[in-house]
Amino acid sequence: MSNADQARADADRGDSRILAIVVEILETDGYDAVQLRAVARRARTSLATIYKHYPNRDELILTALQKWMDENRYSGLARTERVPDESLYVAMMRLLRSIFEPWEQHPAMLTAFFRARSSPNGRVLFRKGLDIVVPAGLDVLAGVDEAFIRDLDTVLSSVVYGLLGRFALGEIAITDIVPALDRTVYWLTAGYGATKGSLVATEGAAEPGA
Repeated sequence: MSNADQARADADRGDSRILAIVVEILETDGYDAVQLRAVARRARTSLATIYKHYPNRDELILTALQKWMDENRYSGLARTERVPDESLYVAMMRLLRSIFEPWEQHPAMLTAFFRARSSPNGRVLFRKGLDIVVPAGLDVLAGVDEAFIRDLDTVLSSVVYGLLGRFALGEIAITDIVPALDRTVYWLTAGYGATKGSLVATEGAAEPGA
């Protein structure tokens, strides 16, 4: 390995250590405890080194959160297609549980994510998440009416955001989120199924006189 390659490898290890320390602080002490001096001290590096890669505290937290989410929250989304005879409700809840299971195991990271979304560049974190989750969701929703998908997105995203906000405020427990989503998805998909069934019945009744 050349000196340049060794230097890059050392820098990558140092960067990974810094981000790991940020995640550790978020999990144990909370969002407000992440301060650049404290991170530098625990990483045994200088403030100058941190500022070289991250212009401010928000960017450091966003990068640490994104790395954690890539390794945890999105790692279970590789296979999302509905299996034969699997209902839309069951398929959607399988997807949602795979997304929220890491949050349930690391609730402090969900609080950090919710707060980070309000930072100046928080939309980048949210946008990247959508880039991963949306294709997985479309796999599950293959063959479903586009109008229902649009309505589902509107309702479900509002419910999710409201639940995250209530959790961040301490109004509900982390384990209350998935059951609330379960009830929401159940009634939405039941309504969709009933509508599809009535349309089929109406079309079938009209055929003899056609």
